[in-house]
Amino acid sequence: MSTTDYDLVIIGAGPAGMTAGIYAARARMNVLLIEKAVPGGQVLITDWIENYPGFPEGISGYDLSEKMRIQAEEMELKIETAEVHSLDLSDTVKQVILKDRTITTKSLIIASGASPKKLGIGEKNFMGKGVSFCATCDGPFFKDKTVVAIGGGDTAVQESIFLTKFAKKVYLVHRRDELRAAKILQERAFENDKIEMVWDTVATGIDGFFGVEGVRVKNVKTEEESVLKADGCFIWVGILPNADFLSDDIKKDEYGFIIGDEKMQTSVPGVYVAGDVRDTPLRQISTAVGDAAIAAVCAEHYIENL
Repeated sequence: MSTTDYDLVIIGAGPAGMTAGIYAARARMNVLLIEKAVPGGQVLITDWIENYPGFPEGISGYDLSEKMRIQAEEMELKIETAEVHSLDLSDTVKQVILKDRTITTKSLIIASGASPKKLGIGEKNFMGKGVSFCATCDGPFFKDKTVVAIGGGDTAVQESIFLTKFAKKVYLVHRRDELRAAKILQERAFENDKIEMVWDTVATGIDGFFGVEGVRVKNVKTEEESVLKADGCFIWVGILPNADFLSDDIKKDEYGFIIGDEKMQTSVPGVYVAGDVRDTPLRQISTAVGDAAIAAVCAEHYIENL
């Protein structure tokens, strides 16, 4: 095949992207990691992580990201700050189109992650100060406190139940008069004395100074407005894959997440997926790292067999 700029290009420098980069660099592949912002991804905005193996006392999201970045750089992994505008996957040689140039590569790993859907109620002002999108990550910080959970699907209900292991009270706010979650999850929520359902209600704002002190809500039927006093606010109204740059060549599920097999292979030969942008039942740092290790090794084997 014709000469390419790289053996492998990795898009996204969250835990998945950096792990894939570490594996590829250790394999002495000619690899480039592209990140449009700062290496770390969503982990950077995670205040404290207690469920990642190897850190029994926990570690801040920033520190964990830094350790990954330092390790990647010590492996002489090349990291470039740039935004991928589009991909051309029509030939064996893949083209990665940036703003100022086009890069060619034999193989690709897409690890661009996903972003929580926002409500636009001021939550960005309280990130790391009481607003969270992950009960598994942040639930322990609300021991014996009151929290507001927003949503009505499986994730919202299951995570609200999980929160009751720590919080003394969970207000579950839902805009309809019935949940969308699986019946068994609904039953568990209704049987849990710590969960109070707030039906037909939407959140309109978050109050607080140094941290969350309350969530303003409005009943969509009566239009009555009130404030739920709380120490935290968990929002589960869905997530969006960071995949705007992808063409229709790569198969996705109904929500836009990339479909990959057990080898992280997508529908395009030589293109792999890892982390939160993948169609996966669990989005955690540990699963992203596992995805990435598989993707990197499989990409190496793919290149060897070209």
